[in-house]
Amino acid sequence: MEKNRLEAFSDGVIAIIITIMVLELKVPHGADLDALQPLLPVFLSYVLSFVYIGIYWNNHHHLLKAIRRVNGAMMWANLHLLFWLSLLPFVTGWMGENHFTPLPTALYGAVMLLAAVAYYILQSLIVAEQGRESKLAAALGKDFKGKISPMLFVVGIIVASLATLPSGAIYVVVPVMLHILVPRFLHVLDR
Repeated sequence: MEKNRLEAFSDGVIAIIITIMVLELKVPHGADLDALQPLLPVFLSYVLSFVYIGIYWNNHHHLLKAIRRVNGAMMWANLHLLFWLSLLPFVTGWMGENHFTPLPTALYGAVMLLAAVAYYILQSLIVAEQGRESKLAAALGKDFKGKISPMLFVVGIIVASLATLPSGAIYVVVPVMLHILVPRFLHVLDR
């Protein structure tokens, strides 16, 4: 399979995921600012998930840019990633609708954890196929962020049962930390 086909399919699935998430934002039944207040948790969870999807989409693009050829293992690993990302609209809506209560907040973290693991698997398969001396391997280096973010999700899941505000703060820290990954990809892969 050509890498362009894999990227086009992934882009389409990600676009659908974003569309489903935005459809969860319901129009308020009032015309004043007070009508928007009940929608704030749903909107905040949407913004957080939109940022995550954007980071995955961006990093996925740069990851696939490094591929010379696609094999079956990469295709299945990519589907594995898309599976977990496809659950994001559900957990985003559930967490927002229930105002960040413990179980929905923990499940949100679990889906994000499993998406991070799936991305790591895809990345590892691509690095293995490209070789440890490849530009991609150099761009990733020791991949501190790729290894720390799953640990932060585990902490966020555990903390959600105690207090959802700190758990939510952890879920906000991870994309801020991951956003720094993109320039590293660009700097090394575009040489």
